[in-house]
Parts: sequence; C-alpha cells; structure tokens
Amino acid sequence: MGRNPMRAAVTLCAAAALALPLSTAFAAPPAQPAAQARQTQDPVLVDCSGQPQVRPGAYVLACGDGNSRLVSLHWYRWDANAAVGRGTNAVNDCDPYCAAGAFHSYPVTVRLDRPRAGEQNPGEVHYTRVTLTYTDGRPDGSPRTVTYPLAG
Repeated sequence: MGRNPMRAAVTLCAAAALALPLSTAFAAPPAQPAAQARQTQDPVLVDCSGQPQVRPGAYVLACGDGNSRLVSLHWYRWDANAAVGRGTNAVNDCDPYCAAGAFHSYPVTVRLDRPRAGEQNPGEVHYTRVTLTYTDGRPDGSPRTVTYPLAG
C-alpha cells in the first residue's frame, strides 16, 4: 500500500463509493414512457370528481346527491378484466324526503367490469360497469342484483 496506508485505504474506499452508483445505473432496466407504463396497468375506477382509484375503500354511487355509496370495501380480485370485492351499500331511504332520510346498510358483493380506454386519457383504462349483489337484505323495491353504468 505504499508509504501511507491510511491514504491508500481512504482512496480505495472513495473509488468504491463512486463506482457503486455507476454500476447500479447501468444495471437498472430502461425506463418506460409514462403512457406505455399506464397502458400495462390494471383498470381504474373513476370517482365522482374524475380521479382514478385502485382498490378504493369507499366509493360514491350517486354522485349527484351522495344518497347511495359503497363503504368498507375489501377487494379480492382486481385485474385487466374485472374487480370483485365485498362491502356495504349505504342507502338513504329519503323518507319523508332525502334531506331528512336515514341511511341503511346492506352487505353486497361488488363486481366491476367492461374495462375501456378513457376518452379524456386514452392510455388509462377504467371499468365501465358495476354490479351489486345484495347478500343479506336490500333496499325496498330493489332486486337482489343491480347493475349500473360507470362514467369515466
């Protein structure tokens, strides 16, 4: 190591420290363009404000007045074809009118499907249909299974 072993050791450590970032930079895979990366992702659920959501814990079905919403959502499938989960549909009975009504909770199975590219952002695929299956009770006059289109 020559006349000054301490200087040689410090120089060797500095050289190794500089070489490490270079080796990891060359080892990293090439970055994908943002649009290409977005297209390979699973579909999203677009909320009332137009924001994409993935596996949300809650979702408003009635954007105009908020009188029907999904809460306590737990997803066990979320892929390119469909998303399936369980949760609760909180529905306002609007009795005697919506502002004075009460919310009632109904357990549901939720299925999202029919993924399509968005009009605003063609690189972003979103689900366009939601199907609710009531598993224990349901709102008055509602069938056991209901399907709604989703905007996006």
